[in-house]
Amino acid sequence: MDYKELSAFITIVGRPNVGKSSILNRILGEKIAIVTNKPQTTRTRIMGVLTEGEYQLVFTDTPGMHKPRTALGKYMVKSVTESVSGADGALLVVDATEEISDTERSLLERINAQKIPCVLAINKIDIVKEKSELMKLILEYSQLCDFSAVVPVSAKKGEGMEELKDELKKLCQEGGHFFDADTLTDQPERQLAAEQLREKLLLFLDKEIPHGTAVVIEKMKQRENGTLDIDATIYCERDSHKGIIIGKGGSMLKKISSKAREDMESFFECKVNLQTWVKVKEDWRNRDGLLKNFGFDSSDFE
Repeated sequence: MDYKELSAFITIVGRPNVGKSSILNRILGEKIAIVTNKPQTTRTRIMGVLTEGEYQLVFTDTPGMHKPRTALGKYMVKSVTESVSGADGALLVVDATEEISDTERSLLERINAQKIPCVLAINKIDIVKEKSELMKLILEYSQLCDFSAVVPVSAKKGEGMEELKDELKKLCQEGGHFFDADTLTDQPERQLAAEQLREKLLLFLDKEIPHGTAVVIEKMKQRENGTLDIDATIYCERDSHKGIIIGKGGSMLKKISSKAREDMESFFECKVNLQTWVKVKEDWRNRDGLLKNFGFDSSDFE
Protein backbone atom coordinates (compact mmCIF):
# COMPACT_ATOMS: atom_id res chain seq x y z
CA MET A 1 0.00 0.00 0.00
CA ASP A 2 1.39 3.39 -1.03
CA TYR A 3 2.18 5.97 1.64
CA LYS A 4 -0.20 8.92 1.37
CA GLU A 5 0.23 12.36 2.89
CA LEU A 6 -2.98 13.66 4.42
CA SER A 7 -3.56 17.13 5.87
CA ALA A 8 -6.24 19.42 7.29
CA PHE A 9 -6.36 23.08 8.26
CA ILE A 10 -8.33 23.34 11.50
CA THR A 11 -9.51 26.53 13.20
CA ILE A 12 -9.87 26.45 16.99
CA VAL A 13 -12.73 28.68 18.16
CA GLY A 14 -14.64 29.37 21.35
CA ARG A 15 -15.32 31.80 24.14
CA PRO A 16 -12.48 33.44 26.08
CA ASN A 17 -10.92 31.32 28.81
CA VAL A 18 -12.34 27.95 27.75
CA GLY A 19 -8.90 26.42 27.16
CA LYS A 20 -8.27 26.77 23.41
CA SER A 21 -4.57 27.55 23.79
CA SER A 22 -4.12 24.87 26.47
CA ILE A 23 -5.59 22.26 24.13
CA LEU A 24 -3.34 23.38 21.27
CA ASN A 25 -0.26 23.16 23.48
CA ARG A 26 -1.32 19.70 24.67
CA ILE A 27 -1.86 18.43 21.13
CA LEU A 28 1.50 19.77 19.93
CA GLY A 29 3.38 18.66 23.02
CA GLU A 30 5.05 22.09 23.15
CA LYS A 31 3.98 25.45 24.54
CA ILE A 32 3.57 27.85 21.61
CA ALA A 33 0.48 29.70 22.86
CA ILE A 34 0.47 31.58 26.16
CA VAL A 35 -2.01 30.45 28.80
CA THR A 36 -3.49 32.33 31.75
CA ASN A 37 -6.77 32.27 33.65
CA LYS A 38 -7.62 35.72 32.29
CA PRO A 39 -9.95 36.11 29.28
CA GLN A 40 -8.68 37.44 25.94
CA THR A 41 -5.16 36.17 26.55
CA THR A 42 -4.70 35.31 22.86
CA ARG A 43 -4.71 38.43 20.65
CA THR A 44 -3.67 37.14 17.26
CA ARG A 45 -4.09 34.01 15.21
CA ILE A 46 -1.45 31.50 16.23
CA MET A 47 -0.62 28.61 13.93
CA GLY A 48 0.56 25.27 15.25
CA VAL A 49 1.54 22.23 13.18
CA LEU A 50 1.34 18.58 14.24
CA THR A 51 2.83 15.96 11.92
CA GLU A 52 2.40 12.32 12.87
CA GLY A 53 3.20 9.82 10.15
CA GLU A 54 0.99 10.41 7.14
CA TYR A 55 -1.14 13.01 8.97
CA GLN A 56 -0.47 16.74 9.26
CA LEU A 57 -2.85 18.92 11.26
CA VAL A 58 -2.41 22.67 10.82
CA PHE A 59 -4.14 24.51 13.66
CA THR A 60 -5.11 28.15 13.93
CA ASP A 61 -5.70 29.22 17.55
CA THR A 62 -7.95 32.28 17.53
CA PRO A 63 -8.73 34.94 20.15
CA GLY A 64 -11.80 34.25 22.26
CA MET A 65 -15.04 35.63 20.82
CA HIS A 66 -16.19 38.63 22.84
CA LYS A 67 -17.91 41.99 22.41
CA PRO A 68 -15.10 44.36 21.35
CA ARG A 69 -14.64 47.69 23.14
CA THR A 70 -11.44 48.86 21.40
CA ALA A 71 -9.88 48.82 17.94
CA LEU A 72 -7.70 45.96 19.16
CA GLY A 73 -10.84 44.09 20.23
CA LYS A 74 -12.37 44.53 16.78
CA TYR A 75 -9.22 43.12 15.23
CA MET A 76 -9.38 40.08 17.51
CA VAL A 77 -13.02 39.31 16.67
CA LYS A 78 -12.45 39.81 12.95
CA SER A 79 -9.53 37.39 13.02
CA VAL A 80 -11.86 34.69 14.37
CA THR A 81 -14.36 35.19 11.54
CA GLU A 82 -11.67 35.11 8.87
CA SER A 83 -10.01 32.02 10.31
CA VAL A 84 -13.21 29.96 10.07
CA SER A 85 -13.62 30.82 6.38
CA GLY A 86 -11.76 28.42 4.16
CA ALA A 87 -10.75 25.98 6.89
CA ASP A 88 -11.05 22.23 6.34
CA GLY A 89 -12.58 21.87 9.76
CA ALA A 90 -13.33 23.64 13.02
CA LEU A 91 -12.60 22.64 16.60
CA LEU A 92 -15.12 24.27 18.93
CA VAL A 93 -13.87 24.31 22.50
CA VAL A 94 -16.41 24.83 25.28
CA ASP A 95 -16.34 24.79 29.07
CA ALA A 96 -18.02 21.74 30.61
CA THR A 97 -19.14 23.85 33.58
CA GLU A 98 -20.83 26.58 31.52
CA GLU A 99 -24.20 26.67 29.79
CA ILE A 100 -24.44 27.36 26.06
CA SER A 101 -24.13 31.09 25.38
CA ASP A 102 -24.94 33.36 22.45
CA THR A 103 -21.25 33.18 21.52
CA GLU A 104 -21.38 29.44 20.87
CA ARG A 105 -24.68 29.78 19.03
CA SER A 106 -23.21 32.50 16.80
CA LEU A 107 -20.08 30.46 16.06
CA LEU A 108 -22.11 27.36 15.23
CA GLU A 109 -24.41 29.36 12.94
CA ARG A 110 -21.32 30.51 11.01
CA ILE A 111 -19.88 26.98 10.91
CA ASN A 112 -23.19 25.49 9.78
CA ALA A 113 -23.66 28.17 7.09
CA GLN A 114 -20.24 27.38 5.62
CA LYS A 115 -20.82 23.62 5.96
CA ILE A 116 -17.49 23.09 7.70
CA PRO A 117 -16.96 19.79 9.56
CA CYS A 118 -16.76 20.55 13.28
CA VAL A 119 -15.43 18.60 16.24
CA LEU A 120 -16.70 19.63 19.67
CA ALA A 121 -14.21 19.47 22.54
CA ILE A 122 -15.87 19.83 25.94
CA ASN A 123 -13.02 20.94 28.18
CA LYS A 124 -12.54 20.98 31.97
CA ILE A 125 -14.30 17.66 32.57
CA ASP A 126 -11.97 17.15 35.53
CA ILE A 127 -14.02 19.65 37.55
CA VAL A 128 -17.46 18.34 36.58
CA LYS A 129 -19.00 16.65 39.62
CA GLU A 130 -22.11 15.13 38.04
CA LYS A 131 -21.54 13.21 34.80
CA SER A 132 -25.26 13.51 34.09
CA GLU A 133 -24.72 17.27 33.65
CA LEU A 134 -22.04 16.53 31.05
CA MET A 135 -24.38 14.24 29.13
CA LYS A 136 -27.08 16.90 29.24
CA LEU A 137 -24.66 19.47 27.79
CA ILE A 138 -23.61 17.09 25.01
CA LEU A 139 -27.25 16.57 24.08
CA GLU A 140 -27.94 20.32 24.01
CA TYR A 141 -24.94 21.02 21.77
CA SER A 142 -25.81 18.12 19.47
CA GLN A 143 -29.14 19.81 18.72
CA LEU A 144 -27.30 22.87 17.36
CA CYS A 145 -24.89 21.13 14.99
CA ASP A 146 -24.24 17.77 13.38
CA PHE A 147 -20.77 17.45 14.89
CA SER A 148 -18.21 15.11 13.33
CA ALA A 149 -17.41 14.06 16.88
CA VAL A 150 -17.92 15.15 20.48
CA VAL A 151 -14.92 14.58 22.73
CA PRO A 152 -14.88 15.35 26.48
CA VAL A 153 -11.36 16.43 27.47
CA SER A 154 -9.27 17.93 30.23
CA ALA A 155 -6.45 20.07 28.83
CA LYS A 156 -5.14 20.50 32.37
CA LYS A 157 -4.72 16.75 32.96
CA GLY A 158 -4.31 15.61 29.36
CA GLU A 159 -7.43 13.44 29.41
CA GLY A 160 -9.06 12.74 26.05
CA MET A 161 -6.24 14.25 23.98
CA GLU A 162 -5.40 11.12 21.99
CA GLU A 163 -9.08 10.59 21.22
CA LEU A 164 -9.36 14.22 20.12
CA LYS A 165 -6.35 13.89 17.82
CA ASP A 166 -7.80 10.73 16.28
CA GLU A 167 -11.08 12.50 15.51
CA LEU A 168 -9.30 15.51 14.00
CA LYS A 169 -7.19 13.25 11.79
CA LYS A 170 -10.43 11.99 10.23
CA LEU A 171 -10.85 15.50 8.75
CA CYS A 172 -7.62 15.14 6.77
CA GLN A 173 -7.66 14.89 2.99
CA GLU A 174 -5.13 13.77 0.41
CA GLY A 175 -2.99 16.47 -1.14
CA GLY A 176 0.37 16.35 0.58
CA HIS A 177 1.85 18.10 3.60
CA PHE A 178 2.23 21.86 3.59
CA PHE A 179 5.04 22.08 6.17
CA ASP A 180 8.20 20.18 7.01
CA ALA A 181 7.70 17.40 9.54
CA ASP A 182 9.64 19.28 12.25
CA THR A 183 7.69 22.55 11.87
CA LEU A 184 5.91 23.51 15.08
CA THR A 185 4.59 27.02 14.39
CA ASP A 186 4.79 29.89 11.91
CA GLN A 187 5.37 32.43 14.68
CA PRO A 188 8.68 34.29 14.40
CA GLU A 189 11.04 33.82 17.35
CA ARG A 190 10.61 37.49 18.29
CA GLN A 191 6.86 37.04 18.57
CA LEU A 192 7.26 33.91 20.67
CA ALA A 193 9.57 35.77 23.04
CA ALA A 194 7.19 38.74 23.23
CA GLU A 195 4.26 36.47 24.04
CA GLN A 196 6.20 34.68 26.78
CA LEU A 197 6.87 38.04 28.43
CA ARG A 198 3.26 39.18 27.96
CA GLU A 199 2.04 35.98 29.60
CA LYS A 200 3.92 36.91 32.78
CA LEU A 201 2.35 40.38 32.73
CA LEU A 202 -1.06 38.69 32.64
CA LEU A 203 -0.14 36.30 35.43
CA PHE A 204 1.36 38.76 37.90
CA LEU A 205 -0.67 41.94 37.33
CA ASP A 206 -4.26 42.45 38.45
CA LYS A 207 -7.40 43.71 36.77
CA GLU A 208 -7.19 45.72 33.55
CA ILE A 209 -3.52 46.66 33.63
CA PRO A 210 -2.15 43.63 31.71
CA HIS A 211 -4.75 44.01 28.94
CA GLY A 212 -3.42 47.52 28.40
CA THR A 213 0.10 46.26 27.76
CA ALA A 214 1.96 45.33 24.61
CA VAL A 215 5.43 43.86 24.23
CA VAL A 216 7.87 44.65 21.44
CA ILE A 217 11.19 42.82 21.04
CA GLU A 218 13.68 45.50 20.05
CA LYS A 219 16.72 43.22 19.73
CA MET A 220 17.27 39.49 19.51
CA LYS A 221 20.81 38.36 18.78
CA GLN A 222 22.84 35.29 19.67
CA ARG A 223 26.44 35.60 20.83
CA GLU A 224 29.24 33.29 19.72
CA ASN A 225 29.06 31.53 23.09
CA GLY A 226 25.38 30.71 22.47
CA THR A 227 23.82 33.24 24.87
CA LEU A 228 20.74 34.90 23.40
CA ASP A 229 20.49 38.65 24.07
CA ILE A 230 16.90 39.91 24.06
CA ASP A 231 15.88 43.55 24.58
CA ALA A 232 12.15 44.04 25.17
CA THR A 233 9.97 47.10 25.66
CA ILE A 234 6.70 46.83 27.56
CA TYR A 235 4.18 49.48 26.53
CA CYS A 236 1.34 50.51 28.84
CA GLU A 237 -1.36 53.19 28.67
CA ARG A 238 -0.79 55.26 31.84
CA ASP A 239 2.04 56.52 34.03
CA SER A 240 0.31 54.95 37.04
CA HIS A 241 0.36 51.56 35.24
CA LYS A 242 4.07 51.99 34.51
CA GLY A 243 4.73 52.37 38.22
CA ILE A 244 2.76 49.22 39.03
CA ILE A 245 4.55 47.19 36.35
CA ILE A 246 7.96 48.29 37.61
CA GLY A 247 7.01 47.91 41.28
CA LYS A 248 8.78 49.13 44.38
CA GLY A 249 12.49 49.27 43.67
CA GLY A 250 11.87 47.46 40.36
CA SER A 251 10.68 44.32 42.19
CA MET A 252 7.66 43.52 39.99
CA LEU A 253 9.50 44.04 36.70
CA LYS A 254 12.33 41.86 37.98
CA LYS A 255 9.86 39.11 38.92
CA ILE A 256 8.08 39.27 35.55
CA SER A 257 11.36 39.33 33.59
CA SER A 258 12.88 36.48 35.59
CA LYS A 259 9.94 34.14 34.98
CA ALA A 260 9.80 35.11 31.28
CA ARG A 261 13.54 34.45 30.93
CA GLU A 262 13.09 30.95 32.39
CA ASP A 263 10.45 30.14 29.76
CA MET A 264 12.59 31.58 26.98
CA GLU A 265 15.60 29.52 28.02
CA SER A 266 13.47 26.38 28.08
CA PHE A 267 11.96 27.06 24.65
CA PHE A 268 15.07 28.33 22.85
CA GLU A 269 17.31 25.82 24.67
CA CYS A 270 20.06 28.29 25.48
CA LYS A 271 21.02 30.89 28.07
CA VAL A 272 19.03 34.11 27.70
CA ASN A 273 20.07 37.61 28.73
CA LEU A 274 16.75 39.49 28.92
CA GLN A 275 16.65 43.26 29.34
CA THR A 276 13.25 44.94 29.77
CA TRP A 277 12.04 48.54 29.73
CA VAL A 278 8.59 50.05 30.36
CA LYS A 279 7.22 52.96 28.30
CA VAL A 280 3.85 54.77 28.22
CA LYS A 281 1.77 55.07 25.04
CA GLU A 282 -1.62 56.46 26.03
CA ASP A 283 -4.70 54.68 24.61
CA TRP A 284 -2.57 52.60 22.23
CA ARG A 285 -5.35 50.00 21.83
CA ASN A 286 -7.39 52.58 19.89
CA ARG A 287 -4.53 54.10 17.86
CA ASP A 288 -4.21 52.42 14.46
CA GLY A 289 -0.66 53.66 13.90
CA LEU A 290 0.58 52.17 17.15
CA LEU A 291 -1.35 48.94 16.62
CA LYS A 292 0.38 48.55 13.26
CA ASN A 293 3.77 49.19 14.88
CA PHE A 294 2.96 46.50 17.44
CA GLY A 295 2.39 43.95 14.66
CA PHE A 296 -1.36 44.19 14.06
CA ASP A 297 -2.76 44.81 10.57
CA SER A 298 -4.50 48.19 10.78
CA SER A 299 -6.76 47.35 7.83
CA ASP A 300 -8.50 44.85 10.12
CA PHE A 301 -9.65 47.52 12.57
CA GLU A 302 -12.35 48.91 10.30
